[in-house]
Amino acid sequence: MSGQRPNILLVTTDQQRYDTLAPYAPSFLRTPHLDLLRHQGVRFDRAYAETPICVPSRVSLLTGQSPFRHGMTANGSSSAVAGRTGTLPARLRDLGYATCAVGKMHFTPERARHGFDEVLLPADYYRAMAESGSPLQPMRHGLGQNELHPGASTVPEAMTLTSWIAEQSVRYIRDRRDPTCPFFLWTSFSKPHPPLDPPEPYASMYLHDEMPAPTSAAWSSGDGCPEAFVRQRQRGGYDLLSPEVVAAARRAYYGLVTHVDYAFGRVLAALQDVDLLRDTTILFTSDHGEFLGDHRCGNKVMFHDVSARVPLLYRPARGDDTVGAGGVSDALVTHTDVAATILAAAGGTVPDDWDGTDLDALARGTAAPRERLLGIAHDRAQDSDAPAEPPVHLALVRDRWKYLWYPEGPSEQLFDLTADPAECDDLARRDPRRGAELRAELVEELERRGSPWTADGTLVRVPPLGDTERERRAAGWPGLHTETYGVDVRH
Repeated sequence: MSGQRPNILLVTTDQQRYDTLAPYAPSFLRTPHLDLLRHQGVRFDRAYAETPICVPSRVSLLTGQSPFRHGMTANGSSSAVAGRTGTLPARLRDLGYATCAVGKMHFTPERARHGFDEVLLPADYYRAMAESGSPLQPMRHGLGQNELHPGASTVPEAMTLTSWIAEQSVRYIRDRRDPTCPFFLWTSFSKPHPPLDPPEPYASMYLHDEMPAPTSAAWSSGDGCPEAFVRQRQRGGYDLLSPEVVAAARRAYYGLVTHVDYAFGRVLAALQDVDLLRDTTILFTSDHGEFLGDHRCGNKVMFHDVSARVPLLYRPARGDDTVGAGGVSDALVTHTDVAATILAAAGGTVPDDWDGTDLDALARGTAAPRERLLGIAHDRAQDSDAPAEPPVHLALVRDRWKYLWYPEGPSEQLFDLTADPAECDDLARRDPRRGAELRAELVEELERRGSPWTADGTLVRVPPLGDTERERRAAGWPGLHTETYGVDVRH
């Protein structure tokens, strides 16, 4: 395909941990199609969501910009920071690409296209299911979008949203795309995000496998736990789950990961059927991770690796000069790099106001990797009427170190990711010199970005919010599932 522009397939999942990808995954976990992609392309081992929350990550993929630039640091309206022009799909359209998005986009309003030619959403799936006349309907189990309690699908595999997303992607590749131009297809699976409700055979697939025990640490069990972290798990009730429930939740979660992988196999097969697999650049990642009981917590938001670190695979279209198959990169990368890679693969020039670097150039060693990476997250949705809260955290990752600043209190954490990849040993009190060095770097980087969370050369501090455990548990919201399509359920 030398001299021709590749088709481009971006596959994303929702809430998939980095350690569901070999070599970090449990040995029993079945992901043959992700394994194939890993062997054919490059695995980026230090990929992060700069804000480990759904909408900010998707906006970074859409705009090529960091949350520090686009400003979305909690769930909110995508239209508040992105329009119909200047987005990744709009720029690809200007380059002559047909563009299509299938699955969970989390755009607001729901039918916003943000530059895509065509968008097929979960609302379309729910409408089709409701109008089918079938007595079997999805999500009739009552489990919510933020719960770790496991369940099982109320429809068979072929009728699940995961299968529908794969089917619509297959139909686009085989039947609906414009054959006279290259295409960009974003296939966005909504799993393994809760509800943890895999269909058979995935619900039973790992019943007899020993589940990895949740990570536990002195910092997350004692009085030194950051208040923002305590609030996160108390609001969700995650610290009240029994070991048996957590183990069952993990079985269901892994079942959902395998279901998505098998569904992804259908998309790869469709590309093969129309003889486009070789000529398609493929990227795979997730918007963020999931605590899944680690540190007695669930959900995401925090910048610990199980929440903020994501799987990222890049397989270029095969030409005369390819990136080495089976490669591994330890460059610090983010969703902005995914957007930059797609634009560069299409023959575009990465704009000055984008924050990413072409992963292809990083893999080849022709681009310098970033020296440090910053993270930020707010817990409350940005379009909420409730009073604004301070960021849950500010974070800096550099070399082997991760530094976390919690404005509330304040408190801080320091981890040596090389010696302590599970982040069990908080060094903030034992290595104050290192903490002060990284804190100064964080201040410098925030000031360079014009962040309001620095003042007079220091990080902004705020007093404790003062809410009690009883108030937090009462305010907890499990993301109760609505049986009406098109309703924002704040996941």
